[in-house]
Amino acid sequence: MEKFNPADKIQDLQYFGEFGGVNPSISDSSTYTFLSAKTMFDTFEGNAEGCYLYSRHSSPSNLYLDKALAAMEGTESANVSASGMGAITPTLLQLCGNGDHIVSSRTIYGGTYAFLKNFVPRMGIQTTFVDITKLDVVEAAITPNTKVLYCETVSNPLLEVADIASLAKIAKKHHIKLVVDNTFSPLSVAPAKLGADIVIHSLTKYINGSSDTVGGVVCASQDFINSLKNVNDGASMLLGPTMDSLRSASVMKNLRTLHIRMKQHSHNAMYLANRFEADGIKTVYPGLKSHPSHEIYKTMINPEYGFGGMMTIDVGSLDKANALMELMQERNLGYLAVSLGFYKTLFSAPGTSTSSEIPLEEQAEMGLTDGLIRFSIGLDNNIERTYQTMRECMQELSIL
Repeated sequence: MEKFNPADKIQDLQYFGEFGGVNPSISDSSTYTFLSAKTMFDTFEGNAEGCYLYSRHSSPSNLYLDKALAAMEGTESANVSASGMGAITPTLLQLCGNGDHIVSSRTIYGGTYAFLKNFVPRMGIQTTFVDITKLDVVEAAITPNTKVLYCETVSNPLLEVADIASLAKIAKKHHIKLVVDNTFSPLSVAPAKLGADIVIHSLTKYINGSSDTVGGVVCASQDFINSLKNVNDGASMLLGPTMDSLRSASVMKNLRTLHIRMKQHSHNAMYLANRFEADGIKTVYPGLKSHPSHEIYKTMINPEYGFGGMMTIDVGSLDKANALMELMQERNLGYLAVSLGFYKTLFSAPGTSTSSEIPLEEQAEMGLTDGLIRFSIGLDNNIERTYQTMRECMQELSIL
């Protein structure tokens, strides 16, 4: 991959506020005036650059954040939304219609899985779920009706790694779009630079980083973003998953510290993963040599930002997992909560939380066990202290 540093792209953006402020002014308006009726008509038709029509379509605040996130991912354009699912669902509905087919990774966020498994069949769209790490299986699942190959860079919750460059070659060979959810690995991986057509994030997680905002983004070509926002048939325009301008401004401010935060998340996760694995705990983390895709992932990442802040351990049973999480919360090691990217460590048992939409028999088939705990490792300054306290919790519960 060519030398591409997303943090530099964010750093190089320069916005001036309306009155010379170092932060761009927030456009707190739902609708916008025109000096002439002709300009309004041209804006409706998509022929007037730099004019704003209605904030469901776009707003200055949203476009500032769009530009920053497109720069971060190395795409021509981007479109922010009110949630991660508000980015995923319009993208798939824009690309697919009645009779079309999607090939998707089997281990994906539970909400995405539920959308593909239970919702889009109402519209005549079918999905085949595959082990995304087996390229021959992926290619064999593609049919003449396939329009999309969908995956997560690092999957939720099993942390399987998608070989994006190889998947991009398969997608191009069959003239389908590769859509990659990069939520777990911002800055570390740039999927568009590896051949992905569309890159999605839940901004709720690492990019915002303070667990106070829900948001999403689609990063893609200008043509695709224009199609999403088209007033006549654009899925984002017509379904209305619009991000509020105040939230856009908030995410924009937090984006500027993402590079610092990701380095610390990755450092801490690598430290804990190494220690837990040495203790004999079944640990999954892409930075460990024991991870089946470790070598592939090494070639994909920008090493400056590490292997990410997500890891899992398996403590053998749901009862033990619940007891450990409750004790860790009691000892102020973090929160028993879903989501990720917070400054404190978050932990949950995904089989009964973020992946509960996946039927139990399918969870078992993909290796999602009852005793699995997913960690979003926080920004702890003294990670050795954190490790020792976690270890004491495990010893009290006879996990170690």
